[in-house]
Amino acid sequence: MSLKNYSVAFLCDGLSARGLKGEIYYCLHINDETLNKKNIFVFTILDALTKKNRIMNSGIYSIKDLETLSGTKAHTIRIWEKRYNLLVPERTETNIRLYDDDDLRRILNVSLLVNNGFKISKVAQWDEVQIKEAVLNVTQNRTSEQGYVDRLLLVMLDFNNRDIYKLTDEIIFKLGLEEAVTKVFFVLFQRLGTFWQVGSIFPAQEHYLTHIFRQKLIAEIDRLEMTNSQNSTILFFLPENEMHEMSLLFYSYLAKKMGYNVVYLGQFVPFDDLLKVRDQTKIDYVFTAFINAYPKEELQNYLNRLKDAFPQQKVFVTGLQLHILNPEIPRNVKIVKDYHEFKKYLG
Repeated sequence: MSLKNYSVAFLCDGLSARGLKGEIYYCLHINDETLNKKNIFVFTILDALTKKNRIMNSGIYSIKDLETLSGTKAHTIRIWEKRYNLLVPERTETNIRLYDDDDLRRILNVSLLVNNGFKISKVAQWDEVQIKEAVLNVTQNRTSEQGYVDRLLLVMLDFNNRDIYKLTDEIIFKLGLEEAVTKVFFVLFQRLGTFWQVGSIFPAQEHYLTHIFRQKLIAEIDRLEMTNSQNSTILFFLPENEMHEMSLLFYSYLAKKMGYNVVYLGQFVPFDDLLKVRDQTKIDYVFTAFINAYPKEELQNYLNRLKDAFPQQKVFVTGLQLHILNPEIPRNVKIVKDYHEFKKYLG
């Protein structure tokens, strides 16, 4: 399977647990330089991860979990513990370190400070109040895309509504919606996917962020003037077993912004409803996504049904399953690689 030059929105946008044991990550725009082995081989490690003898989502972390979440090597964490008494983990009968939520927050904060030029020897002497104040001072001045991702992660951990809504508004205001979605929000979901892999977040946290970003997307869509200057209509929908609509909302936003009339049906749309819409209104384009796991034959049959139902329309499709299963693509169906390509095509 070749992943070259495909955006993560279409490689793994909301990859679902229903077929692969859990929501792994939302992502949007990625290239070969940013792909790493963990992402590429996420499917091969899923079974091993789910067989780990641990209580998922219980706020208990291994040192490897802390390494994955903070970006600080396990070896470095051990040194910080020994030299500065930075963390004092519990240990199992076999001497394996176990960390709790407070340890996670501390290592995230300390790692952020060290990565921004603070000396570990100094930070390790601070109490939690001093560390928090330093983190706030650093993050308030970080307006790069990665800085925003780090700041969102910190406020997410505490379900801090006031701060996360304020920060989300700031990101959209400073970057614009397209850049905010592609370079911040979906990059954050990619990191959350890594957290899921090690069982270090529970579903409510992912759903919490998804709901907020979904609200923001819908609000931005509502702000757009309905011009229909292109005199063309695009039907957006997800098949019956699909529920992850973040990318669908984003692409409908782009289409409406470019002057297309958007008919948005959303999630879990029965195929018969598509036929009714087709018969009642003129449809020029169709857009859908295949994110959840499918048997190859089922996906192929669905694509063929779309071809037959919309023989005169261009059907845009996206989603990880297209790249995993590599079905035969009907003549009037086009796989969209990224949102730049989508905009260029609709131009």
